[in-house]
Amino acid sequence: MEIFNFLGAAAPVLRAIVLTALAIAWTLLLVRLVGLRAFSKATAFDFAATIATGSLIAQAGTRSSWSEYGQAMAAIGAIFLVQYLLASGRTRSRRFADAVDNTPVLLMEHGRFLEAAMQETRVTKATLLEKIRMSNAQRIEDVRAVVLETTGDMAVMTGEVDPGLLEGVRRTQ
Repeated sequence: MEIFNFLGAAAPVLRAIVLTALAIAWTLLLVRLVGLRAFSKATAFDFAATIATGSLIAQAGTRSSWSEYGQAMAAIGAIFLVQYLLASGRTRSRRFADAVDNTPVLLMEHGRFLEAAMQETRVTKATLLEKIRMSNAQRIEDVRAVVLETTGDMAVMTGEVDPGLLEGVRRTQ
């Protein structure tokens, strides 16, 4: 990347700034093309894609040749392409969506811990209690449901729960 050599000792720092800015601009362009869903973290792949994109942007800023920089930009583009194709497939086919997506799992119902579901998903009672406390529930009996969502987040529901909110949630006996 000889174009930065005229800057002398400051060249590596300024090169990193310029290359990172260009990588961010490329990513923003891709977000505009694919849509905001790109960073929605709605699925496990979305979450992984967000992390990978951030890592690739950071790597791009430290590349020492244009071919390495191009590889990082191509990798970011590939992530967005795969994400777009997966999202399109999900909206067109229920079978495809079932094959590529996780299913939310019910971990607690009506103040009762569902041990089989907790074991299957490797969630401890201590972790579940922490999430319940963080939700500001005052008593375990107040908790109507805890769902381990497809992204790994836990949704704690108190009060009356509309049965429609639990549609598609897997119950393990």
